[in-house]
Amino acid sequence: MKEETASAVESGQDKQTLPRGKWANKMEFLLSVAGEIIGLGNVWRFPYLCYKNGGGAFLIPYFVFLFFCGIPVFFLETALGQYTSEGGVTAWRKICPMFEGVGFASQVIVIYLNIYYIVILAWAIFYLINSFKSPLPWSTCGNWWNSDACHNRSGFLSNPELYHREANWSFLYNVSSPDYLDMFNYRNRVLRVSDDMSMGAFNWDLSLCLLFAWVICYFCIWKGIKTTGKVVYFTATFPYLMLLILFLRGVTLPGAREGLMYYLYVDLSKLADPQVWNDAGTQVFFSYAVCQGVLTALGSYNKYNNNCYRDCFALCCLNSATSIFAGFAVFSVLGFMAQDLDIPIAEIMAAGPGLAFVAYPRALSLIPGSSFWAVLFFLMVLFLGLDSQFVCVESLATAITDLFPSRLRKPGAREILVLVIAVICFLFGLPFVTQGGVYLFTLVDYFGPSGTSLLVIACAETVVVAWIYGADRFLDNIEDMIGYRPFPMLKYLWLFVTPLICLVSLLFVE
Repeated sequence: MKEETASAVESGQDKQTLPRGKWANKMEFLLSVAGEIIGLGNVWRFPYLCYKNGGGAFLIPYFVFLFFCGIPVFFLETALGQYTSEGGVTAWRKICPMFEGVGFASQVIVIYLNIYYIVILAWAIFYLINSFKSPLPWSTCGNWWNSDACHNRSGFLSNPELYHREANWSFLYNVSSPDYLDMFNYRNRVLRVSDDMSMGAFNWDLSLCLLFAWVICYFCIWKGIKTTGKVVYFTATFPYLMLLILFLRGVTLPGAREGLMYYLYVDLSKLADPQVWNDAGTQVFFSYAVCQGVLTALGSYNKYNNNCYRDCFALCCLNSATSIFAGFAVFSVLGFMAQDLDIPIAEIMAAGPGLAFVAYPRALSLIPGSSFWAVLFFLMVLFLGLDSQFVCVESLATAITDLFPSRLRKPGAREILVLVIAVICFLFGLPFVTQGGVYLFTLVDYFGPSGTSLLVIACAETVVVAWIYGADRFLDNIEDMIGYRPFPMLKYLWLFVTPLICLVSLLFVE
């Protein structure tokens, strides 16, 4: 009788508490994770790092870190979320309360990302809006943002067969400087960078773009996985279509072969440089979104018997394959640009990982129908970044909700929580769109969610699970979920190899 009374009281207290929810189907989970891990780092940073670090030789350290660090931690976090059905903090509280701080550390990384990563989307929106103009703003001189080195080209074309009359072709005579690529003058027109490194005034156009990005992000996730699971059907697949179209167009352009040769050449001597290995490790950790609590949050919405083991390996293969394929799409167009302007491709690569906002827009302006290609490209950039952004916000919202379920799993509470997160992150993001915002962006990017932070968290995660909770015990939990025991090597990777590699890598982080 007492038990029935207690049950009735508990039922009365919790009748307004909403269930935690699950993915409607496996595809929603797969697309959500794919949207998170496949982002701008795959399309731009990976091809650039290949070029910088020995071409095809860079794949050696990349796959070493992938197999011995990336995949083990990726699977560990996803399986942990699925087993505990908890977010990035409370999952660690469940298996080892003493080390709940590991979860809080990952959420600090997510908070950093939520504040500054969306600034890249603001830049992409700014470029996308300008892509509808004809001619493209970065294809002409005579604008207030152009430098004195900018002159319109008259009567000269490297590839006359590509010329069309309505285009206003331009070039810079000072080809010894990478500024000749930046017709839009990224620093002066888009960022309006201050010369004295002061914060300066707000760039109101970028501020509005940032606000618009947050509005889109909010409505993608305001209802939780009910909306997120549906939105990703478009946002996670559309960039692949755009990437395929850009690839097919790129490989048919003159000079594409030379561009691909720069991408694929092999310089094994680079492997002796510790920085190459450091770049590989950083790329793997960032592109696989490990140590951020995101995978734990997404995995927590899986059904208990979902085969997360198979899912993780499929997603890892997709992620790396996308990175490699993106290099073909990028370098084929850059090779065309190098031939058209009669310049070495090495000078184009001087733009570094920021190629997306400097060299590639300029390259697209040289192709007939340039506005169409620019719109496609920046739509791809926007959706690549949007997926990663709203999944990061979802991760933070999940972690907070799981910390205070009795208060936040109420009707309407979810929408208010996400709104509060969006408003706070937007306000903290405004300094990044000031005239000195790019300096702050660089500072936070380097010292915030840096390679050092991720390596420390990865080391802590593997030690806690493998040594304190118990590797065999965790494998038993996984076997209970998926019906069979994963590859035995995982145990030894978690116990020895992954934490050791992370510790050694910390010695070489610059």
